[in-house]
Amino acid sequence: MAKQERALRTREKVLDAAAEEFAAQGYAKATLNDVARRTGMTKGALYGHFPSKEILAGTLLAQSRVAWEELRHTRDRPGTAARAVLEELVLELARRLGSDIRLRAALRLATDLPCLARATPDLFEDVRSHLVGLVRRAQQEGAMAPYPPELVGELLLTSLHGVLHASQCDDRHGSVPTREAVWRLLLDALAGERGDGHGDRHGDGRGEGHGGGHGGGRGGDRDMAGR
Repeated sequence: MAKQERALRTREKVLDAAAEEFAAQGYAKATLNDVARRTGMTKGALYGHFPSKEILAGTLLAQSRVAWEELRHTRDRPGTAARAVLEELVLELARRLGSDIRLRAALRLATDLPCLARATPDLFEDVRSHLVGLVRRAQQEGAMAPYPPELVGELLLTSLHGVLHASQCDDRHGSVPTREAVWRLLLDALAGERGDGHGDRHGDGRGEGHGGGHGGGRGGDRDMAGR
């Protein structure tokens, strides 16, 4: 039993070290030698747990997919407004990308290795698909401006990718509360709210951007959605 526990601890240590390498270097530049160096193991000992870099990457992707599915099921509860679910998911993903090195590595790996990501299956595409679905639902509920859902999903994913870089920077580039405020500003803007405290975030979710004083902007939204 003690030997098994020791093996499990070593395996977790290797996964953390691999995640650090993949997140910082990407799949192509990361090497098993560098992972072994981070753990203090020989390359031969590392092979005893993970015989290839591809298997290491696949394990991180599979683990992060499980974490994503748990997060999605926890937040997307029956009867919950789609915009509230979207906001909770995006904010929580942004927080975790700042603190969870394995999730950060998995998101980069899903971009670097689309073929491997699809085989796990694709974490990145599942996140994209779910975000787009939430945007559609929020629009049907009247809580978001009618921008093309696929474009909104792409914008959110692009912004999440920015967290990969922001998480490696120091406080000169913004504290966690500041970054969260930026995310809320983006989500409010996508919902058609003014973001200055006048939008109705707790009413029907439409905000003043859909009222008479800003009616012209709604026509512009329809134009964009039709393109």
